[in-house]
Amino acid sequence: MNTPLLPDKRWMSIWIKSTAILALLNLVLALFNASYVPLRDIYLRYLPQVVQLYDPVKGIEPHPQTEQYRRNFDRLLNQVSQAELDTPEVQVSLQRLRQQSEALIDENPFIASGKFSTFAKLQRRITDRLNQDSVTVAFREFWTTDYLRSHDATSELNFFQTKIIPLLATNYYRQIDDNGQPYDAYWRIDIWFIGFFALEFLVLTFIASRRRVGLTWFDAMLRRWYDWFLFIPVWRWLRILPVTVRLHQGKVANIEYVLSQMIHEPGIYLSDHISEFVTIRTLNQFQESIENGDLARGLLNPSDYVAVGDINSLERISDRLLELTIYKVLPQVQPELKSLLNHSLSEALAESAFVELVERVPALGHLPNDVSHQLANYLANATCETLANAYADELGRERFEDLSDRFQTALRQELQDQATLDELQNLISNVVQEVKINYVQRAAEQDPDETIEKVEEVYDRVERKS
Repeated sequence: MNTPLLPDKRWMSIWIKSTAILALLNLVLALFNASYVPLRDIYLRYLPQVVQLYDPVKGIEPHPQTEQYRRNFDRLLNQVSQAELDTPEVQVSLQRLRQQSEALIDENPFIASGKFSTFAKLQRRITDRLNQDSVTVAFREFWTTDYLRSHDATSELNFFQTKIIPLLATNYYRQIDDNGQPYDAYWRIDIWFIGFFALEFLVLTFIASRRRVGLTWFDAMLRRWYDWFLFIPVWRWLRILPVTVRLHQGKVANIEYVLSQMIHEPGIYLSDHISEFVTIRTLNQFQESIENGDLARGLLNPSDYVAVGDINSLERISDRLLELTIYKVLPQVQPELKSLLNHSLSEALAESAFVELVERVPALGHLPNDVSHQLANYLANATCETLANAYADELGRERFEDLSDRFQTALRQELQDQATLDELQNLISNVVQEVKINYVQRAAEQDPDETIEKVEEVYDRVERKS
């Protein structure tokens, strides 16, 4: 039965997808707002409606000087289309454009918008058109009746309309707010997204804290730290992090595949170095414990040993090894044990004076060999059977435990000899050092790509099974 704090999973899935799409929309708007001014010329050329709609949000207005220049040029076009170049109205317009051109060059209205390259392009185009070195002279000559009449007025005015006027149109004036910063009213749009995601953040973290025992509301907020960027009004480009997480959680996009491809090459070498670091660090700690005597103290003082649960793992391991030795290992090495005993008995009998005397008797010459062989078989069989029977018997097991305890005690006492202990510690430390050197050498020879390929094969098998 669902409660208000436990939403239905189906509706929760729909909610996650919806908020993921909304967060993506918010990110797109934030990136559009951040890139609007640098890309305004492109919007002005291909999407002028967007410029008309969004310029007020950024406090952008047509620059008065360049806008007045454009209006005077449009007035001249209308006059030329209706009358000749020699009319008084056309002469007044040409005079006004000459004056405005000189003011344009002297004052450079493009400074406010930072469009220095646009202003340089404008000067270069007009000087190249008139083959002049001075831009002031070029403008003054261009706006004369003689030049327009001698160079086809329609063609020259068309050049100015298509090559110069678009550059003037890109110039603008941007308002300054009370803090001395360029005006930006995007916060009026963003505040709705901030309010929504802040409220959603509080609700989701509160639900998570109520559903999980021991999880406080503040802890739940810390676990969703990436959502903070959705309602922080600065560094809006960082919202790509919560948007990516939400798109992945809502299964709107396969972000995991994209990320795996993006970090494939760095991940190969990073994982290779991390694995080397972890292995070497572990071996170093083990080696330090040997050299510092921590390992020896742990083995020689079992009372300080911390066992997991009620079972002493070391005792259980030794008991299991003893069981395997008696029931599995000894039966397999019984032929070799017989051969060893036979050899030992033969050598012992060979040194006996009684055996030499028996061998001189012709009928008893082979007796020592037969005796040693049968005795060796008997001892080997008896040893295996006796150990097996004794270990299976409760009293026999107690005897084995007593023997094991006594053996461990005696071994610890002998190992407490400082000379012996130092020798063993040095030997084991050298072995660990050799392992580190050989591991690093093998790791250097192995191609990390092969390891990644094996990992991917494992993942592919898991996906096919699922």
